[in-house]
Amino acid sequence: MKSLYIKNSLKSLGIASAIMLGTASCSDLLKETVVSSISNDYIATTPGFVAATNAAYTPLRSFYATERGLTMSEYGTDIYSAGADGSFKGFHFYDSQLTSSVSILAELWDETYKGINTINAVIDRAPAVTGITDAVKATRVAEMKYLRAHYYFILVQQFGPLDLRLKETTGPTKAATRASEQAVYKQIETDLKEAIAVLPAVKAAGDYGRATKPAAENLLAKVYLTRASSKFAEATDYANAATLCNSVIANYGFALLPDFASVFDQANQINNEVIFAVQYTSDPLTNGFVDNQGNKLHLYFGMQYDVQPGMQRDVINGRPFKRLKPTPYLLNTVFAERVNDTRYNKTFKDTWLSNKPGTYNTTFDGSKATVTYKAGDTTIFIPGYEMTLAERAAKKYQVLVPSLYNYALFPTLKKFFDPLRPDMTYENGSRDYFVHRLADTYLMLAEASVKLGKQADAVTAINAVRVRAAAAGKAENMKVTSVDMNLIMEERARELAGEQTRWMDLKRWGNLVERVKLYNSDAAANVADKHYVRPIPQKQVDLSENGGFPQNSGY
Repeated sequence: MKSLYIKNSLKSLGIASAIMLGTASCSDLLKETVVSSISNDYIATTPGFVAATNAAYTPLRSFYATERGLTMSEYGTDIYSAGADGSFKGFHFYDSQLTSSVSILAELWDETYKGINTINAVIDRAPAVTGITDAVKATRVAEMKYLRAHYYFILVQQFGPLDLRLKETTGPTKAATRASEQAVYKQIETDLKEAIAVLPAVKAAGDYGRATKPAAENLLAKVYLTRASSKFAEATDYANAATLCNSVIANYGFALLPDFASVFDQANQINNEVIFAVQYTSDPLTNGFVDNQGNKLHLYFGMQYDVQPGMQRDVINGRPFKRLKPTPYLLNTVFAERVNDTRYNKTFKDTWLSNKPGTYNTTFDGSKATVTYKAGDTTIFIPGYEMTLAERAAKKYQVLVPSLYNYALFPTLKKFFDPLRPDMTYENGSRDYFVHRLADTYLMLAEASVKLGKQADAVTAINAVRVRAAAAGKAENMKVTSVDMNLIMEERARELAGEQTRWMDLKRWGNLVERVKLYNSDAAANVADKHYVRPIPQKQVDLSENGGFPQNSGY
């Protein structure tokens, strides 16, 4: 199937000069003149409309598969703590480094609101567009509503009450007010319902990457599931979430792949489990202007293998930035079952093979003084459990046991390895990022069903995911007969570790503080209730007239 690699076309449009909330840092914002060689009316032309609708997808790449998005979704949770390196450790430690001036907060804010303004422009100007059929226009407007809902959902989870803008901003403004979370969620719901009514059930040929009806249903299910646990929950939220999940599962031909590992096979990214993906390519021009980047998740979960005896950095094992270290809870509780369940071995890399032969002094494994390797020999093995000194001494390689894990050496998540990068230093991976995949849908259904008291439905849903993960001949052993929230919390960690869901999951469940204190020793001392939202970018607060955008409490 041909892919639609959606390029960022904002710089070719007049709306690129429209000032979104806080996009400028200077105090003389209102003195600036909007200058463009192309009028904003360009959007009302056929090429302008096409360019604008494509450009509206680009802010997805400012959150998904980036360090910024990963920092705001996996750092400082119960399953990941701080690795050795990184510039945004305040998100791990919840300490004084987490301030309103942190760059990635403003970057996400600015890029997302730019996307919202592009969307508003498209929706406002669509009726005047000529040269495009009414049916195509209606579909594109529905895509815009999916995207606007998506962007507001990201923002409201991270920041709380927002400036809710539904009309195009064509010039500089300092006017800003914070609409309630309830109002934001209501608008998200409205946008998605209207999108669902119009979007196609399946992707048209060449339209891979565009929003579809099941993508909108899946997002709305998560929105309902999230709102259901809030102070402004509506009585039907859990039931509506379950209905939408069942629709996505039953009506569009999606299916769990037989093998958990195959979901992350880079040669098979367009598959029946993926409901909606953010596209990346090997061409930086298609990947957006924010960082001129591709999918960078391959960088952040790796241990420092490349300075160990017998090893040097290579393409296959990745460039290890050492940002995220799995917590003992993730390794020892979530992934405790490794006989019946294949996901530990298919999630973490356990063996490194020598690409730098020779004889070396050992570094971390004190069971032997030296090691000698030929090319392709095992150099490091991570068994995932303690081995005696004598057992380790009998091995011709270094053995990294749990008691030897540290901030630089730990089990490496391998879901996002990108061996198609052109060289060992190249950061911009070409993997697509799976925003919605069917396993998550089943787990959302299980959660909604538990909340509704429908145990049979919860059991059926969660067993679909668990059986897929079963070792050969162990399917029956993987089945459960009852489901509670603790199982759901663990199952979501087993299935979705690293996939930019965990912080939002903990926020939805209302146990971020509790679980971080229990399971993340790096953050336990500092995490507090104020951390259920991030600080508003300071320049947004400063540039808003009449105090219309106050800072979140505690920052």
